[in-house]
Order: sequence, then C-alpha cells, then structure tokens
Amino acid sequence: MSKIHATHIFTSESVSEGHPDKISDQVSDAILDACLAGDSNSRVACETLVTTDLVVVAGEITTNSNVDYEAVARQAIREIGYTCNGIGFNADTCEVQVRLHEQSADIAQGVDEGAGLHTEQGAGDQGMMFGYASNETEALMPAPVYYSHKILERLADLRKNDSAYKFLLPDSKSQVSIRYELGKPVAVTAIVVSHQHTAEMDIAQLQKVVREVVAEVIPAELLKEEITYHINPTGKFIIGGPHGDAGLTGRKIIVDTYGGVGSHGGGAFSGKDPSKVDRSAAYYSRYVAKNIVASGLADKCEIQVAYAIGVPYPISVNVDTYGTGKLDDDTQLEAIVNEVFSMKPADLIAELGLKTPKGWKYQQSAAYGHFGREIFPWEQTNKVEALKAAAGIA
Repeated sequence: MSKIHATHIFTSESVSEGHPDKISDQVSDAILDACLAGDSNSRVACETLVTTDLVVVAGEITTNSNVDYEAVARQAIREIGYTCNGIGFNADTCEVQVRLHEQSADIAQGVDEGAGLHTEQGAGDQGMMFGYASNETEALMPAPVYYSHKILERLADLRKNDSAYKFLLPDSKSQVSIRYELGKPVAVTAIVVSHQHTAEMDIAQLQKVVREVVAEVIPAELLKEEITYHINPTGKFIIGGPHGDAGLTGRKIIVDTYGGVGSHGGGAFSGKDPSKVDRSAAYYSRYVAKNIVASGLADKCEIQVAYAIGVPYPISVNVDTYGTGKLDDDTQLEAIVNEVFSMKPADLIAELGLKTPKGWKYQQSAAYGHFGREIFPWEQTNKVEALKAAAGIA
C-alpha cells in the first residue's frame, strides 16, 4: 500500500504538437489513420524521424489501403503549422523518405485469429501495461500533467487562430508544479513555459500571454498563492522544431500518459495499430481505472495488465487503489474488474472500437496526451453502474 505524504510538490511536463518528437508521433498516427480508413484490419508499426528539412518514415505495414505515405506525412506537418520558410522545416519543401515493408509473418500468426497456437486473436507482444485515474481533476487525471497540456493547447489555439499571436511558432514545452496536502492538490507553485518565437518578439509579449493562459485554464483555487514563473528562461527560443533538435516516434511516453504519476510499462503508443497491446491495453486499462474512480470505489486507481505474445487472454491483472479503495481490500475490486471487463485483446479492441474510429482519429491522440480528453472512447464512464452493482453499492 502506498503512503500519502502530508505535504509534497509534484511536477509534470507537456510538449506541444510542434515539438520534434510530437511531430514524429503525429506523422506515424496519421499514417495509421490512413491505413485503417481503407482497411480496418491493417497492421501498422510505423516509426518517424524528423530533422532539418527531412522526414524518414520506416517500419512494417500490412494493409489493403492505397496510401500515399509522403502526402499523408506532409499534410500532418502542415496541420501542425510548419508552413513557412526560414525555420529549417517546411511541410511543402522538406525531403520525405519512405522505408516501409510488411509485418513479419511470425508476428502475424500470433495475432491473426486462428493462425497461431490459439484459435482466438492473441496479443501482439508480451509486456505489461498500466492505466491510471484520480479524482483530483474533472477529467480524473493527475493535475500537473493535465494542466501542463491545457496551457499548451490554449497557446496552440491562439497561434493558429489569432493573428495577434503570430510571433508564436510551433515548438513549445510547459511544466507545472503543484503542492499536495494529504494527497490533494492545493496550490500551483511553479510554471515553466518555453515557446519558440519569431526574432522580433519582445519577451514581455510572451510573459503576458502565458500568464493570461494560466489564469484561463487552471482553476482559481489553485492560483491563490505566489507562483514562480520561468518563461523562456534561456532568454530566447528562435531555433526550434526539427531544425533545433531531431525527433523520433515514441520518445514522450510520460507526457503521453500521466506525467510520471503511477507506473509505466515502457511501451509507446503512436504508429501502432490496436493489435499491439502496448497501445490498446493501455487505453483499456485507463478505461477500467477511470470507471472505478468515477463510480466512487476509489479516489485513485492503477490497473496493471500483462500479456504474452500470441496468447488471447491476460497473464495477470492487478488493481492498486493506493489505500483509497472503498472496499475491504483491492483483491475484492480485482475480482469485480474481472467480472465487469474483458481484457482479452479481441474483446477490448471491439468494445472501444479501436479498429474503426468514429468521431476521432489516432492522430488527435498524438499531442496533448492520450488520456483525459473526452473525444476518445476509453474516456467513457459507461461501466459505473455495472461496477456499483457488482460491488453491492446502490
């Protein structure tokens, strides 16, 4: 059982859609979306590298979709905002290299239903995945990472839609530190924002807009004490994006999940179709954890699930409420989870509609966090009543 510190400060970060690693994630997921749009059984493991005026797309894809991978990559970069010359990366002029081949037949036989040693669809790999939820924010997410995302989302909205902020360029990072008392967030103590900008920008412009955005997206009750601000603490941030630092798919796994709260199994998400449990089971574990917290059965909840490649059922399922569970112990809650939810890969993929996204795209998940955003099916709380019934709670 985890102990609750009387007082502590916890910090999490976010990076914007224009960060080099996030560009790579979005390109990989845009390609996944394009493959699934024409063939819901597509098998995709797509990795992207970006650097100065260069994009390299590599990996394994088996699909019946006719996809122009270069065009998809350029469009994803264009949507992010890399559309001008002079900053070392431009969607329309950068070189795009495509190095893709089909998925290994050895992997496919373990995942395809009826093709391997088991008659049902198996997991696409071994490993352990985690899901987490906490009642400290309306989205049932840890507050530091949730508000770090919100700051950059709002800055991106201003950059894209308000000409008064044309001095903002796509690459940025944020960091939020929050003091907790008895496990509850009580005050923001520090805000860090580094934002790429045009050469003519006055730092006072950025300082003003960041403070305004913080006041807009973070609840007032967390802003009542003095906050330390570090806004472009190096002084300037003109050279950024892939021209300032190379990017790779899957390098921001903590930003993508819970900001360092809870555990992480090590697997990245972007560029992987849902047969890869690194992605789909992590989404489903969030779904389970969020419904547990939403039902009032715990204030915090972490789910761990583990798989073996080709095996159609989980090797283990563990529930940890960090001592906040409302039942006698977490083993009772674990039994309820196994009753209400099926963590077989085929079942969880079907339940969340992960092969046929409706009203959302994987590319949307590749910036500002995979969790805590209502557009995604794994954020539903439609199992609350079933959990309460199984627990004998009216």
